[in-house]
Amino acid sequence: MVKWVYTFGDGRAEGSSDMPELLGGKGANLAEMANLGLPVPPGFTITTEVCAFFYENEKRFPPQLADAVESALAHIGDLTGKSFGDGQKPLLVSVRSGGRASMPGMMDTVLNLGLNDVTVEALARSSGDERFAYDSYRRFIQMYSNVVLGVGHHEFEDELEFYKESKGVSFDTELDAADWRKLIASFKEKIVEAVGAPFPQDPHEQLWGAIGAVFGSWENPRAITYRRIHNIPSNWGTAVNVQAMVFGNMGPTSATGVAFTRNPSTGEKALYGEFLANAQGEDVVAGIRTPQAISEAARLAAGSDKPSLETAMPEAFAEFVRITELLERHYRDMQDLEFTIEDGKLWMLQTRSGKRTSPAALRIAVEMTQEGLIDKEEAVSRIDPASLDQLLHPAINPSAERIVIATGLPASPGAATGEIVFTAEAAEQLKAIGRKTILVRIETSPDDIHGMHAAEGILTTRGGMTSHAAVVARGMGKPCVSGAASIRVDYAQGMLTAGGAVFHKGDVLTIDGGAGQVIKGAIKMSRPELSGEFGALMKWADDIRRMEVRANAETPQDARVALKFGAEGIGLCRTEHMFFDPDRLNAVREMILADNKAGRRAALAKLLPMQRGDFVELFGIMAGLPVTIRLLDPPLHEFLPQTPDEIAEVAKALGLPIAKITRRLDELKEINPMLGFRGSRLAIAFPEIAEMQARAIFEAAIEVKQRTGALVHPEIMAPLIIAKAEFDAVKARVDATAAIVFAESGVSIPYTVGAMIETPRASLRAGEIAATAEFFSFGTNDLTQTCMALSRDDAGAFLGLYVGAGLLAGDPFITIDADGVGELVAIGAERSRAARADIKLGICGEHGGDPASIAFCESLGLDYVSCSPFRVPIARLAAAQATLARGKDKQDGSVVRGA
Repeated sequence: MVKWVYTFGDGRAEGSSDMPELLGGKGANLAEMANLGLPVPPGFTITTEVCAFFYENEKRFPPQLADAVESALAHIGDLTGKSFGDGQKPLLVSVRSGGRASMPGMMDTVLNLGLNDVTVEALARSSGDERFAYDSYRRFIQMYSNVVLGVGHHEFEDELEFYKESKGVSFDTELDAADWRKLIASFKEKIVEAVGAPFPQDPHEQLWGAIGAVFGSWENPRAITYRRIHNIPSNWGTAVNVQAMVFGNMGPTSATGVAFTRNPSTGEKALYGEFLANAQGEDVVAGIRTPQAISEAARLAAGSDKPSLETAMPEAFAEFVRITELLERHYRDMQDLEFTIEDGKLWMLQTRSGKRTSPAALRIAVEMTQEGLIDKEEAVSRIDPASLDQLLHPAINPSAERIVIATGLPASPGAATGEIVFTAEAAEQLKAIGRKTILVRIETSPDDIHGMHAAEGILTTRGGMTSHAAVVARGMGKPCVSGAASIRVDYAQGMLTAGGAVFHKGDVLTIDGGAGQVIKGAIKMSRPELSGEFGALMKWADDIRRMEVRANAETPQDARVALKFGAEGIGLCRTEHMFFDPDRLNAVREMILADNKAGRRAALAKLLPMQRGDFVELFGIMAGLPVTIRLLDPPLHEFLPQTPDEIAEVAKALGLPIAKITRRLDELKEINPMLGFRGSRLAIAFPEIAEMQARAIFEAAIEVKQRTGALVHPEIMAPLIIAKAEFDAVKARVDATAAIVFAESGVSIPYTVGAMIETPRASLRAGEIAATAEFFSFGTNDLTQTCMALSRDDAGAFLGLYVGAGLLAGDPFITIDADGVGELVAIGAERSRAARADIKLGICGEHGGDPASIAFCESLGLDYVSCSPFRVPIARLAAAQATLARGKDKQDGSVVRGA
């Protein structure tokens, strides 16, 4: 029989940490903590298989589940000495989600379940604290009504705030039992108005309602959005964890908190967290009250006058420190912990690998390697390559003048500038039209996830370093300033007040998430210096990876950036980018408008020294590293003027009649120029263009060799090839030009001529083309377009629909379509190697910087990937991880670079 429920508690558990697929991350780690003998409230986990059953059977449960849950409830009762629904010693439980991957705040939770008009009195008697009992009951009514009955959370919060104002108090803790009884009665009336039925009093009805709601929340909009952003499969499902309640709201000797074993923003090895006295867990992450520091060192650093946990509850703090150290050693990773202290007794509610910024991830991985907790291979494997993009985010230039209007907590590092928006929807709408925003909220909630993803940065006036805004922003790599309490936000008026000034929706702010500053207007940014940890990890990655990483670059600036980030050459130099410079564009136009070969050669003669100078700079910068140069590729009409004013201006500059230019434009006009007169077709029709470019390449290489002694090895690439005969015609022109230049100079240099494979036919005929081509570079941008009949420029109008409906696994222009486009690459690689064993193979499309696509390239054994300069670090790390994964697949630990 299928086991639907796994119990834990009292030093034993039926599950363990290696069962996250079945128990979810939370359930697996609760079981593990129980097995380690840590103080975990007893409970049970309903497996992810029930979630799958739930959605496959019209949201019904397996018939055997009810008995399994009753048995598990009895197990909790035996360990606690309480009984679920009992009027004398009631067992109260929490019901929480727990997916395989951490999704903080995205799914639903219900606390204090089992309270009703009878059990609340029993709780008051047994605790000796009537105020605590009724506070817990009103919390349960609020949470259950929102999560299960669908009554808006604000309905209760608005009434609570109004009641506190009428009493002249500011905090929930200032209300007594009589106040809570009045509010509970009012809440019940509101529920009847909203749903047409009284609040359920049967604890079993409450439990099954909560279980169904938690499973149902797997498909709520915010969870779906979060999974899409973080690439979490929808078929993983969630588990449900039911646990005996422990109470942090029992008075001054009780508390609840969240902590990390290391700083998730910086990676510093120091306990990092917050707590609230006399509170329940949701209070901390909701940002409704300002939390206090865990440690005395953190309190002093924050300049807080509120006591730390270390001084307020020293015994519980000491026990907590012992447990945090044990868990970090056990899991060999930085842990994110939730805990409750009930009347001085510490209880652990959760541990999981904590979300962290990219700088923190690097520091933690490197320092844990140095501490002997993990090895270099694991350190390399732990860093998400895409997260390295955070390191390259702009930071505020140290010399820039700042007008600081408010300060808050440095919740997530980095700087961002954008227009003020007050809603997630506004952030998303402006993102769609290319405008940058700062999302300003009093506090964020899980429902804001889409706007947080769209905004450049997040600013909240409430909440601490472990609030929802802080945790989610760090996970996304977004700058965040939280708890900027001096800012006043007026949603209705669309404005905020800070620093004695008023700012409206659309005004520009800058936030510095590392310093916790809110700054007026835009401010000068600069690229940050990469840390020592970055260098260490990249060296380990380079020692592991097999594939080379090159950069797509054609300007000296791009080439220098590429080298700075560790590129091992240029994998794609797009020569047409050199032609668009205003100083040479008219010469290009003169060549296109010429009536004969002589006229074209005369115009090309003007371009030759300019192109040669470009290559001299590139070869000098790359100092002997390979440089792959693509001959002219785009349609010629792209170089000609388009509007009447531009045509008239060019006609005047070149001394030509306007009619001649318009006639040439008509001659070059194509219905679909991306599938027309471009690529090597230009070299066939106008061989003098390829000859000029080849001459510029060879003369530049010889000049650099003579001047510096560097052995320059250009790789000349023919674009958009479809047949061997076509490639051979282009290669013959290049070879003939090389012979002439070598004879003229008395110097020869090594060079290779290869093809850019970007049509399905070229992939299929790769064996024939490889007979004369010495290397192939798969141009996966155009190969995707020609294989899938998609226009990269136009497909955005419907690609989202395809991805959202599951018709495509993802955007094929971001991650290579392995089953279609990828098979063409595999066929091309296999057939070309059969014809030429030593052929060099790489890719140079945008996929060269995508980790999943890099893993695919490693699976085919390609020699290199080439990507934009700023993605070189990402590609280096991804290539190392792909090597490690391939080695595991082969069960061969000897796979190293160069093998």
